Amino acid sequence: MRTFKRLLKCEVVWRTAGSIACLLVLSFSVLSQSESRNRGPVELKKDQNLLVDANAAETQRRVFAVSVVISLATEARSYKDLTLRTRVLARAADTLWEADNVTARTLFSRAWEAAETGDEEGATIYTKDNPPATVIGLRKMSGRDLRVEVLTLISRRDKKWGEQLLANLTSRDDRQTTSEQSAAITQNVFSGPEDSLKRLLVAEKLLADGEVASAREFADPALSGVNARSIDFLSQLRTKDAAAADRIFAELLGRVEVDPTSDANTVSGLSSYAFTPGFYIVFWPDGHSTWTQPEAPTVMPNLDPALRARFLQVAANVLLRPVPPPDQDMTSCGRRGRLKVITRLLPLFEQYAPETAPALRAQLTAKEGRNIDAAEALLTEGIKPENNGAQSADIDAQLGRARSSAERDQIYAAAAAKLAVIGNKRARELADAIDDTKFRTQVRNYVDFELIKFAIRKKNAAEVVQLAAAGELNHIQRSWSYSQAARLLLESQREHALELLQKATDEADRMDLSDPDATLALLNVANQLLAVDRVRAWEVLNKTVKAANSAEDFTGDDIRMPKSSMLVTRNGTRFVHLPEADFNFSRVLRELSRDDLFRSLELAKSFKYEAARAYATLAIARSVLEKPDGIVAAKN
Repeated sequence: MRTFKRLLKCEVVWRTAGSIACLLVLSFSVLSQSESRNRGPVELKKDQNLLVDANAAETQRRVFAVSVVISLATEARSYKDLTLRTRVLARAADTLWEADNVTARTLFSRAWEAAETGDEEGATIYTKDNPPATVIGLRKMSGRDLRVEVLTLISRRDKKWGEQLLANLTSRDDRQTTSEQSAAITQNVFSGPEDSLKRLLVAEKLLADGEVASAREFADPALSGVNARSIDFLSQLRTKDAAAADRIFAELLGRVEVDPTSDANTVSGLSSYAFTPGFYIVFWPDGHSTWTQPEAPTVMPNLDPALRARFLQVAANVLLRPVPPPDQDMTSCGRRGRLKVITRLLPLFEQYAPETAPALRAQLTAKEGRNIDAAEALLTEGIKPENNGAQSADIDAQLGRARSSAERDQIYAAAAAKLAVIGNKRARELADAIDDTKFRTQVRNYVDFELIKFAIRKKNAAEVVQLAAAGELNHIQRSWSYSQAARLLLESQREHALELLQKATDEADRMDLSDPDATLALLNVANQLLAVDRVRAWEVLNKTVKAANSAEDFTGDDIRMPKSSMLVTRNGTRFVHLPEADFNFSRVLRELSRDDLFRSLELAKSFKYEAARAYATLAIARSVLEKPDGIVAAKN
């Protein structure tokens, strides 16, 4: 009986939607018929009445949208899935913020409560797909949990409230075991303390949304330390406000210089901002390393010479501090890690601060320093410019020293991966030289896809199409590649662009509908069609619904991008993934609902699973509640 009442209630809501949508269409149709500029008093009065009618219709739309969101939020409170419950409540609150602030605040509070429970149970870590231990570890280190998601939305709307929630987060330090404390120390060196990590995750999202001042202000308390997250945020901030980022970096240099706990890893972290944005590396006492790898080739920033000189001065002061005996060395890097940092940065000192280089070079003359291979890939990444001739000679030399087929395969793979990122087609030859069939296919996939991304950055549509047709790609990669080539040609060759989008659709159609990536492939095509052919966008979206209803694991906006793969070489792990912006579920629904509200409501209703249905409903409601461009307030 309860289920029947809920269905009956939903049916009434959808019927109301249809009536309001029809009224709206009629109102706008009547409004568009008055176009004369020279009107008499009677016609002017009529136009004013029509304007009032249009605003009344808009008000009805907004009232209805609010009621739909509140109804959805009420339903969400009964969701068994804590992750979905949290996200729907939080996004419903965000959608209602301007239209019904009181209800929005209540929903945010409920979302926060659900997030705390979900995080306590590890809802975003121990997912139903039973991820391997490595994935679980990475999820824990990332700091991305449900509270961060809710906090991000709240902070965009009410910074003071966001600060209060962040301050009240329960610290886990007091109840950690010894092993957990050790792991936390390791994480702090790389990712920073948990409260700072969460603050920076929120700030990064604000920055990505274009709210630069708010992002900088929210992040400020977490920018006093050097770790991968804080330096990466500064590098991102520099692309949007270089003066502010450089000022914060200069202040950070001053703190590092007088801090007795600053060590070689601190210097290594600072060098990421000064020379290798996106590439951040930490060296551990036992010789291994942890690093972040940017998707695109590392490009040295155009730093002010005075600021660069200041960094090198501080770096030298820290690196040349007296070295404690091994049994008293409490640094995060240890003696060997310190020498690796010196080896890595020495070419920069030789180029920009040659007066300091001899003292640093002298540190490497001891036996331990001489055992460090200065040509190791991680020690040269982003520091030495690529030299194809020297690189080829180095590959040949490595192959000459290889003792087995497996070792040669690793050399070929590492070299191919490095060349592919900079668009060097020799990468394909090296990949083809790999003996192991499975590994060769894996490397070819990485190489071909990186070459495609390089061609896209260079706006070479013909090259993208050629590689998409011949490359070692899976269906969604090939479909996405065709769609990106189409995007590059939309203005100059519209018909050819449409043909490529059809190829992208055909490639998506070849995928197993039970695979959530099939839905995402179609979403990508629909998003690209928004700019060129709305009729076909609707057609592809109808296919998307069918695919989504065949894939229980498709959860709308919770799947931000297709499944990633990774390539492990002797120079580290490289990930193969597609940009999430092209697979935005809500965007395409929000845009198309502006064309036809009633049709979009019917489409949202046709999603079988509650996650996709909920996010579709929220997207449509948001399109109504966002401030309309075409309606102005009626004047007395």
